[in-house]
Amino acid sequence: MFVRQWPPVASEDSTLISLVEKASEGDRRSVGRLLTLVERGGDSAEQVAEATHTLSGKSHVIGITGAPGAGKSTLTACLARDLAVSEYKPAVLAVDPSSPLTGGAILGDRVRMEEASEAGAFIRSMATRGHAGGLALAVPGMVRVFDAFGFNPIIIETVGVGQVEVDVASAADTVVVVVTSGWGDAVQANKAGLLEIADLFVVNKADRPGASDARRDLELMIDLSQLTGQAVRRPEIVITTATEGEGLDEFKKAIFEHKELLFEGEQISIRRSKRWKAEVRSRLDYLLSEVAKESIENLEEEKSSSPGSVARKIAKNLLKKDELR
Repeated sequence: MFVRQWPPVASEDSTLISLVEKASEGDRRSVGRLLTLVERGGDSAEQVAEATHTLSGKSHVIGITGAPGAGKSTLTACLARDLAVSEYKPAVLAVDPSSPLTGGAILGDRVRMEEASEAGAFIRSMATRGHAGGLALAVPGMVRVFDAFGFNPIIIETVGVGQVEVDVASAADTVVVVVTSGWGDAVQANKAGLLEIADLFVVNKADRPGASDARRDLELMIDLSQLTGQAVRRPEIVITTATEGEGLDEFKKAIFEHKELLFEGEQISIRRSKRWKAEVRSRLDYLLSEVAKESIENLEEEKSSSPGSVARKIAKNLLKKDELR
């Protein structure tokens, strides 16, 4: 029998090594515990990243985003359920907003996606923990865990707080933007960055008045973007009513057609290279912010100087450069 060879884990922690081995054998509880380690961050998260990095990159990652109330969770649940009963091994990472006061989150997607879970999909909820853009720093690492242990496709459902979560584009191969009738004018949509990130638009809740108007507005936006050269590929528009199951076959077909397009050429390599760089940048921003916090703890003797000059002095010391431009 073929035994998958895992890279050595840079740790003496036998528990972590055991979790990796059990997860490679299909133990979902161990996968869940590894996801928890990644979400918590710290040294254990880095060790999990080292153990899974070279084994990832095989799964198709789908990002589903949109404004609150657009029906993202219902659409995600239907897609995951259909994939699970079609002999795929889907995983869903549902990102919920954290309270700005308590830091807590509802994490209710497991309830909403009960049918998908019963069909075999792995459902995992996590909190944003205040990270700007709605995507937590841990998301790429958790996607890698799913990827390394054979889950495919992986669906990221992001929070929709205010405007569309543009950050999802840096974490997914195929980006789905969900809108509804009465979703707002084309100007607001452009401000939210819809055209820049969407590979596929879904006009959900099509049983409500105004769905055709929403589609017309999207078509006009896409036409304008084609003229100005903003869009690389014309996004397809699918009409659905997820609660009734209408349009779901077309939705799934559009996703797989986009996947085929990506994997036929160099687009998938280009996107994943950008994703890797985006994660490096995000982690670098985090590390620098932590160092900056430590650097400003004791600045009483510098109060006679302006904040700008003090900040530049600290930056010079941190970066070990003679000049900052």
